[in-house]
Amino acid sequence: MDSSYYTHVRADIERLLPPQARRIVDVGCGSGATLRWLRTLYPDAYTIGLEGNPALRRELEQNAAEAHILDLNGDLPDLGSPDLVLFLDVLEHLPQPEVVLRKFVSQLADDATVIVSVPNVAHLSVSLPLLLSGAFTYADAGILDRTHLRFFDRKGALALVGDAGLVVEQTFVTLHGRRSHLIDLMTFGALRSRLATQLIVSGSRAAAGAARPARWRVAQPLMGRSRPSLMEEV
Repeated sequence: MDSSYYTHVRADIERLLPPQARRIVDVGCGSGATLRWLRTLYPDAYTIGLEGNPALRRELEQNAAEAHILDLNGDLPDLGSPDLVLFLDVLEHLPQPEVVLRKFVSQLADDATVIVSVPNVAHLSVSLPLLLSGAFTYADAGILDRTHLRFFDRKGALALVGDAGLVVEQTFVTLHGRRSHLIDLMTFGALRSRLATQLIVSGSRAAAGAARPARWRVAQPLMGRSRPSLMEEV
């Protein structure tokens, strides 16, 4: 597998990050590249990386204050009440992601933020071949990664977060490539659910009773800036 699979920095979540974070857990963190980046935003935060691939242990130990190689389907270590927990393209690899997510929620600080990213199975690259030929093909990576055990659309992503005892606070999608952005603009977001490659949801236990309607926004990088701007809501 391409080494970038484990070293990619998920800077696209920046707009969902809380103003402050004291204890950060990245679940299925690969080499810990995203944790290394987060330390530049929260220099005083304690970072914990959880990963299943033992080959990444040495690099992860360099990027996180605390590193654990473990099976997420088993028991969890004591995480010390984290206030920011990331599940970035990991839950779809688990047979019971909702069970795993609930286990983490039970350890959260009261004011914690949880950010979940999952591939969007409603993307045109999946839905169009099904419509035309009635078939799809697994791949080594991407939405139809052959190691994916669960698949999510927008409704399923919201249910995953809500069923874990979290209230959804923010939702946005990732569009890849100029063509997807152009089509999204030209159709005023009408095809956004078919153009999105990833669905990203943030939730909080502290926000219980304050659920908001899901407004799926698009993160679009701007030339010469490190932070994405959010396009109009749909």
